[in-house]
Formats: sequence, C-alpha cells, structure tokens
Amino acid sequence: MSHPIQSEFDIVFAGGGTTACVVAGRLAAYDPSLRILILEAGQHTLNKPIHVQPYQFPLNQAPTSTTVTFNIGNPSPRLNGRAPIVPCGRCVGGSSCVNFMVYTRPPASDYDDWGVEGWESKNLIPLMKKLETYEVQPDLPTHGYDGPIKVSNGGCRVGICDEFIQVGTTYHKRQYADDTNDLETCNTYSPWRKYIDGTTGRRSDAAHHYVYNQAHNQNLQVWDGKRVKRIIFEDKRAVGVEFTSDPVSCPDADQSLSIVRASKLVIVSAGTFGSPTILERSGIGAKAVLKRCGIEQLVDLPGVGENYRDHNTAFVPYLTADEVVTMDGLWRGESILHGKHESLAQWNSGGKSLIAQNGLDSKIKWRPDDEELKAMDPAFQPHWKEFFQDRPDKAVAIFTALAGPLSSILPPRNYITAGYYTLYPVSVGSVHINMTENGEEGMDFTTGFLDDPSDIVPLDFGYKKTREILRRMASYRGEVAAGHPNFPEGSAAACREASGPVDLNAPDIVYTAEDDKAINQFHRDIVQTTWHSLGTCAMKPEVDQGVVDSRLNVYGVSNLKVADMSISPLNVGANTYSTALLIGERAAMIIAEDLGIDYMDLTTSDDAKRLISSTQDSK
Repeated sequence: MSHPIQSEFDIVFAGGGTTACVVAGRLAAYDPSLRILILEAGQHTLNKPIHVQPYQFPLNQAPTSTTVTFNIGNPSPRLNGRAPIVPCGRCVGGSSCVNFMVYTRPPASDYDDWGVEGWESKNLIPLMKKLETYEVQPDLPTHGYDGPIKVSNGGCRVGICDEFIQVGTTYHKRQYADDTNDLETCNTYSPWRKYIDGTTGRRSDAAHHYVYNQAHNQNLQVWDGKRVKRIIFEDKRAVGVEFTSDPVSCPDADQSLSIVRASKLVIVSAGTFGSPTILERSGIGAKAVLKRCGIEQLVDLPGVGENYRDHNTAFVPYLTADEVVTMDGLWRGESILHGKHESLAQWNSGGKSLIAQNGLDSKIKWRPDDEELKAMDPAFQPHWKEFFQDRPDKAVAIFTALAGPLSSILPPRNYITAGYYTLYPVSVGSVHINMTENGEEGMDFTTGFLDDPSDIVPLDFGYKKTREILRRMASYRGEVAAGHPNFPEGSAAACREASGPVDLNAPDIVYTAEDDKAINQFHRDIVQTTWHSLGTCAMKPEVDQGVVDSRLNVYGVSNLKVADMSISPLNVGANTYSTALLIGERAAMIIAEDLGIDYMDLTTSDDAKRLISSTQDSK
C-alpha cells in the first residue's frame, strides 16, 4: 500500500489491534490536531465482508488466512508432544475483527485482583459503560447505552441454544438469568449476547467504531502492511520506530527499513506476541534472551515475555437433526439450497438472518456444586480451595453449544459442537525472540498448557457434563466418534449415531478408569488456545517481573508505553475482547492526562466524567 510521506508524528503506535484503535481513536477525538500514526503489519479491514459479516468469522481461522498470525508453540510432553498453535489478529482492528464476537465480561473482582492503583473495578466500571451501547435491555446499572461498541442478540436466534438452556435449567439443576455479564453473576444459564450491531447486523469492532469513523481527520493515519522491528531511542528516550513492509501483507514490496519519529510518545500495541518481541528487539528484556540473539541490552527487564496466560478449550462435535437450523450450510459455502442469497438480502436490508449470527446463543459460566466436586479428580481441590471456594463470582469454565461445526473436514450434515473452556488455569508460559539455525529471527514460545496437573481436571469433567447435556437436547442425534475420546471396545461410553435424545431423567454414563484415561489423553491431544493470550508485558512492580507501571510506562525508559492485552498481570474470567477495549479506554485517559489534553467532552459518559473529576481532585 502507498502512504503519504511523513517522517514525524506526535504519537506513533507500533501495532494496530483492538486496544491501539481505541486509544488512537479517543485521542484523535479529544484533540484532532494530534498527529497520530498507527503502523499495522496486517491489512485494512474497512467494510470487508470477512470482517463485517458475522457468520464469516471462521474463515479468519482457515490455514490459508492472512488476517491472523499462527504462532507455533514449543512441543510439550503435557500435550503428548504436540506443538500447539495460537492464532492472534493480524489486521487493522486486530482480534476485534476476527474473533467469535461473544459478549462476555469478567467479574469486577478480577480487576481488583490486579492490585494496581487506578485500575480498581470502581474506576473501570464507568469506562466499561462508556464504551458500549447495550441494545438488549434498558436501564441496567452496569451497562452503557451511548458508547461506540454495540451489543445485541444478533440477527436471529437458533433453537439449539434454547434447548441447551432448557436442559441446563432442568437436568443440570442450575438457575436461569437473563444477564450474566453484570460483573458478578455466574453459575446460571443465560443467553449469549454478541458484539453485533442490532440494527445493521454488522460486527462491532474497534477499527470501524474508533478509527474508520474518523476518516475526516487527516491527522489520524493508519499505514497497513508495516511491521515494526524496533523502537528508536536517544538516551533512553523513545523518539520513533524502525519498520519495514510486512512480507505477508506486501510480498512484492521493498523490504528495506524506514524510520518514523514520534515527538511526544511511542505506544507499543502489538499484542501479547508482538509487544514483548518488539521490546526485546529494542534491547529491553532479560540479558540471556538478548545475548543469544546478539542484541545489545538497553534495559535489564527480565519480565518481558514472561507471564504468558490463556484459556484452555476443547470443541467436541455431535450430530443433530436434519431439520434443525444451524450454521452448517453457510459455513460450507452452500448458497441456493440453504438460502444464502435470501439471508444476504435480509441482512442488507435490515441486519437480520443467519448472516448476523455466530452460532452461539447460550452459555453457562459454570462452577461445580458439591456433588460435581466430589466427582472431579482430587488434583483440582487445592486450586479450588485457594482460588474459587470463597469467591462465588469466579466461574471455573464456560460451557456452550455451538449451532454448527468448527471443523471443515466433516462430511455435509447438521452438527452441534460442545465447547468448554477453563477461565483461570494455573499454568504459565512465555514468549521470546530467538535465532533459528539459519540465523533468522524466530520465536521461542512456550504455552504452558496443562503443565499444572489441576488444569486438565475441569476439562475432563467438562467433556462428561456437556455430553450429558447435549444427549438430552431434543435435536441430538448422536456423537461424531472421530471427534471424541478413543474409548476401549465395549465401553458404555462408546460414541455412536442415535435416533434421538435420551430421557431427561436417564442415568448418566458410567465411566471406568480406562474411560477416564481415554478422556485425559483426548484432551492432551486436542486441547487448544481460546485465542485469549495475555500477560507478557505485565503491569506489575518491576521487582515482581513487571514490565510497565500503573500508567503503562515501560520501566527504565521514557516516552514509551505499552497498551494491549499483554499488560494484564492475571487472567480474566471471560473472553478478552471486553478487557482489550477497557484497557484502551483507560490508556486513552492516562495518555490524555500525561499530555495535558482536556477530555471532558461529548465522548465521555456522565459516569466517566464523575470518575475523572474524583481522580483529578485526589491529585
């Protein structure tokens, strides 16, 4: 892509993902005279169907996709020798333009657990409200109603998800709640809202709603296809960045290096994988890591790249009745038979139909009851007692039923997929640069998945419980055996096709020790990322392997901040888009304060204005 030639800006962003778009968009609105540049390795997303039509989200995960980066982890014995692959957004807007669009917020206490001044939940809730327009129900105290990001039920509902709730509130003996994103409620079945505009049916992402909507401001520029290599320093003061054309986005472009200067601030916002590696290439990190790559150390900051965290997930396929509405036809690319043209017409005219669907309409933020705890492996007990037992707002996992398959190799039929993912795994990994045998830069990425023995226990139980729920749903027609554990011959747990569901009061499947072993091995073979990577530039004290302080300043240098999910010091009990947006809103406030910019304007909600006033009064 060609871009205007300009060698200096006030603020330069190294990375153009979710948080970068929020910060840049807010700052541009606060002060349109600010010269702001976003450098993004991926391509523009403006009005592209793969990004704005919700049903197309799985295409971003296809092996040939260039809208995500596939980060390959080190092989792990805990994963039976597998090298796990963790995708992350690679486009303007980052993961907000490629994710599943599910609206999930963590309990407010997660932010209090960070223990960082200014980031307590009482200070963040006004910003959570500021950023959203909650179209589902009016006048709820923890939701916002005039923000840029729209939250709705999507373009239509799929009946499978109603079945999931019906079985959950009867067989599973849990309550129903219309809103489990009120920052405290969990362990109840509920609808799953979406980051989809209820009027237009379009994905509600950070690129379109913070940046592209300010195209009139020529001082806010986005250069796509530009990969930041390192930060330029003068006496430990960040003064610019060095970048090149990205070889994936711009394969035919000149790969020579260029420099753009930043007169006020450099913000590293390249995500959990990109931000620590940019810092390390700039000489900020652990001495041993830098030395093996031949990089002169500028600042000894051993926390860079450490503290990698994610959620662990499994997706398990089931058969469903032929007449049931699922996403199968659209995801297989079938058109006339499955009414794709009609669906597109409905979407274009009023934002409705399956085009404005992600197949996920219901969930439970699950906590085990006493009976379930007894049935789980004792290895989970210490983590339960230490972290969960006396904290009823903390869910162990999310269970859901997806109306369609997440595998492209299954034969054409109708499918349901059981999904379950753990929210607070104990295991921790790392992300660092290294040098390959041929002298090229690579990545030394350890996921840590299942390293702690307690982490696999809720997954093993999640398989059993979601199977019991799905086999009681009216549309259930059996299991897809190839996508389930390899149970021993003659096992009562053997998977097969069925003519219909079992009775609601039927006994649960009885698993033998050999069956349990098969489930455990199954998860070690298939457990994967939930695309919720965070933590590698943690906002903690430097002595605790922190990388940035409470105002996002990188320790040991000046004029350099990090703003993205990499700053999160601990896991959050939800899909991470909500937290990425929140970090962006808080970062925009911090930077405006640092630059002396008045941001008490029309983009600030009444709650946020009260927060700002109280913050300023306390200074």
